Amino acid sequence: MNDLLTDSFVGDAKGNPSRAPDIEMGSRFTRSSSELGMESFNKQIQEVEKQVDKLSSLLVKLKEANEESKSITKASSMKAIRKRMEKDVDEVGKIARNVKSKIEAINKDNLANREKPGCGKGTAVDRSRMTMTNSLTKKFKELMTEFQTLRQRIEEEYREVVERRVMTVTGTRPDEETINHLIETGNSEQIFQKAMQEAGHGQVLNTLEEIQERHDAVREIEKKLLDLHQIYLDMAVLVEAQGDILDNIESQVSNAVDHVQSGTASLQIAKKLQKNSRKCMCIAIIILLIIVAITVLGVLRPWKNG
Repeated sequence: MNDLLTDSFVGDAKGNPSRAPDIEMGSRFTRSSSELGMESFNKQIQEVEKQVDKLSSLLVKLKEANEESKSITKASSMKAIRKRMEKDVDEVGKIARNVKSKIEAINKDNLANREKPGCGKGTAVDRSRMTMTNSLTKKFKELMTEFQTLRQRIEEEYREVVERRVMTVTGTRPDEETINHLIETGNSEQIFQKAMQEAGHGQVLNTLEEIQERHDAVREIEKKLLDLHQIYLDMAVLVEAQGDILDNIESQVSNAVDHVQSGTASLQIAKKLQKNSRKCMCIAIIILLIIVAITVLGVLRPWKNG
């Protein structure tokens, strides 16, 4: 007996192989996150989030450069800022298109993942994937909205800067038609002709060059940011579609919960009725036994007296 107990403890200390089948049996029925597709999914989400964070950083840089450009009065300085901003906007377009394609790929993977056991529509895994994807898509769409807001702000502030430049050189506030002409063409030589004669050609020429450079910069940046508008529209449609799918899933889950609660209540009622039925049966049996006992006593008593 002691040897058996000793062998048992030694076996446990060394890792008794007899326990291995139990562990293996447990692992057979426990589905890992990789089997459910969550490991690969989380990796995809993290990669896209990093790209979205880069877009946020570029947005901040563009806003700062735009603020800096408002106080610039030299064409050379404006040219340097234009170069920086165009480089950042090009990078934004490249990353945004990449993020859009990855989000669309994740959506396709979400639908394909429903074919796996335990990952069907409305399951915890499916809801988790859809919720995370929808949240990321919304974040990306909101970021694209901010880029469009920046584009509009650049356009409005450009108009204000041009108006100030004209007032500084000519000494008079330009009318709406003059400002529109400058914004559309960038050609301000005719407007500043009188100022050139009075203030000197060189001084006015610097302003002309700065306005032209600013015009070219604004038009190019606006054009590139406008290209992002289609991505924004695509993401808006996708967010709406994902929201409808999530609402549908939540509705189905809610209905399932209601059915389960209703079934539970029905079972409780059935259990109570069954209990009452048994109680009535027991009472009936007791009454029957009492009647039988009285009958037997009624038969035996006269027989005993006789």
